[in-house]
Amino acid sequence: MSDLTAKQEAFALAYVETGNGSEAYRRSHDVGAETKPETVWSEASRLLAKPKVAARVKELQQEARDLAMVSIGTLTGELELARIKAMGDEKGASAAVSAIMGKAKLHGLLVEKAEVTGKGGAPLVPTDELSSNDIARRVAFLLAQGVKNAAQ
Repeated sequence: MSDLTAKQEAFALAYVETGNGSEAYRRSHDVGAETKPETVWSEASRLLAKPKVAARVKELQQEARDLAMVSIGTLTGELELARIKAMGDEKGASAAVSAIMGKAKLHGLLVEKAEVTGKGGAPLVPTDELSSNDIARRVAFLLAQGVKNAAQ
């Protein structure tokens, strides 16, 4: 049994289902129509930053992968089939590889790495100079950017 509250568990389940922290927060908490999106993003990012919630999300993602029988091995096999197809059909292989890589990202098996810097490549401002609200707002912005980039 999880050490999470009922709302935290509902949030983790909704997050794994939707892949969107804001939507998961709306589904699992009492969010009024007048609630600002920034508030929802901030609260969702705060929940995702909690170690117990993050661990539960990872656990649920693993269960989802197991149920779907998606693994590095199966994706590697599919990539190998796409490579073989590429030898005979230039146009079809590219779409197949894109779909497989999309599945890998969807199931959390492929993570893109990025160096995070401040404006113009400058170092980030030390967090001890920022208020909790500033940190939450920045985290929410980064989460929103990740969702936008994942949709592209």
